[in-house]
Amino acid sequence: MTRRFDVVTFDCYGTLVDWEDGIVSAFAREAAHDGVSLDRTRLVDAYHDVEPEVEAAGYRPYRDVLAETAKRVARRLDWPLPDGRTSLLAESLPGWLPFSDTNPALAALAAIGLRLGILSNVDDDLLAETRGHLQTPFEIVVTAEQVHSYKPASGHFLEARRRIGRARWLHAAQSWFHDVVPATALGIPVAWINRKGEPRPDGPAPDVELRDLAGLAAWLREAG
Repeated sequence: MTRRFDVVTFDCYGTLVDWEDGIVSAFAREAAHDGVSLDRTRLVDAYHDVEPEVEAAGYRPYRDVLAETAKRVARRLDWPLPDGRTSLLAESLPGWLPFSDTNPALAALAAIGLRLGILSNVDDDLLAETRGHLQTPFEIVVTAEQVHSYKPASGHFLEARRRIGRARWLHAAQSWFHDVVPATALGIPVAWINRKGEPRPDGPAPDVELRDLAGLAAWLREAG
């Protein structure tokens, strides 16, 4: 059977790693020092709104993005987070863990000969900490620090294409906004990892929609 793809790249946080649980836990621990209890749904919704706004203001190190995002999210939740404590997300990020299906799926993809990569809106040193939780090597790693831009800008995808060359490439990601829309706009095949079973937004269609990475591994095996 002829293989359909040679390379699979992934968004990291939200696709490989449970960023939502990591963010909620970090906020909850810090707020508890002030006797504050935060509503998880409000917190996650606020984070989804705020972080893209901060990233869209222009490139800055991701640690600074996290700090500014933490401050603005706390303000939305009526919690006056002092400036000296806005590093809570960057400090907690090395402890954010992969989803349970991540490492088995990566191992399965590597076993059938696929080259793997990560395209992430993060600093190199933070991603290096996360990669300690991922048991399969990645050949292609593109970060915001390297391209000085944040997805959904095209920098990650153009740099990945430069490194991948003419090999057949699939990008897999959970975020419609950060990954599916810009990748499809550039003609890159996309697997939407719809972990929450969300309704498909209007706009370009991914090549395949799957619920998790186990489904991706099975689909790629069947696709050749």
